[in-house]
Amino acid sequence: MGDSSVEEIRAAIERGEWRKPTSGLAPGFTQANVVILPKKYAFDFLLFCGRNEKPCPVVDVCESGVIAPPIAGPEADIRTQIPRYRIYRHGVLEQEVEHIREHFTDDMVSFLLGCSFSFEQELLDNGIPVRHIELERNVPMYITNRECRPAGIFSGPMVVSMRPIPEALAGKAAAITAKYRKAHGAPIQIGNPEALGITDLQKVDFGDAPEIRPGEIPVFWACGVTPQMALQRARPELVITHAPGYMFITDIRNEELTVP
Repeated sequence: MGDSSVEEIRAAIERGEWRKPTSGLAPGFTQANVVILPKKYAFDFLLFCGRNEKPCPVVDVCESGVIAPPIAGPEADIRTQIPRYRIYRHGVLEQEVEHIREHFTDDMVSFLLGCSFSFEQELLDNGIPVRHIELERNVPMYITNRECRPAGIFSGPMVVSMRPIPEALAGKAAAITAKYRKAHGAPIQIGNPEALGITDLQKVDFGDAPEIRPGEIPVFWACGVTPQMALQRARPELVITHAPGYMFITDIRNEELTVP
């Protein structure tokens, strides 16, 4: 699907023809984490995102009952165009599903948050390897010892994604990603997983275990799975999210997420 348009990719997802992680799909276009929850929790969640922009950068919000993100996909359907969804009830993961038609109601508000997949093409264009794309795996993700700033009912630890980068290129990778403020921006840690409370890089909390080669160091970016930790702690009666690594592909071009 490398040459397919965003609309064609979303249609293929809706038809069930793509059920894998979306890293590497639709180069040049922003991918988004998704959180869908009852309207009564929407302000608290928006405040949580505002206080924790590094892991939770908001790129679009749908009003209650709206299925087409007004900026990210005016012709899209948030209920059917993510390869895998998660259903949480009272903070417990109940199931993973391929669409949420029967779960989505007119009371649901959808948030789209920036994703680090959006800067991966520029890393590749600058000769910086992206291992999980190379190996056709999901990115490794870890729960850290860093607590987010609480807001309303929401609180929880930050989650990070990790990419092994040749040590000589780590600074270049940091500089490239820093301008993607709405896609988590610069790394939060380079080369020292213990500083984040991560003791074994092979024991991932989400995604696939990494392959780290000689001369490479782990580089960690804030991750949009962070809200799933806060939602589990807050225990609202129903929350729907994307499954980690299975994103919503937007109409927004990556350069729109950058800052000078």
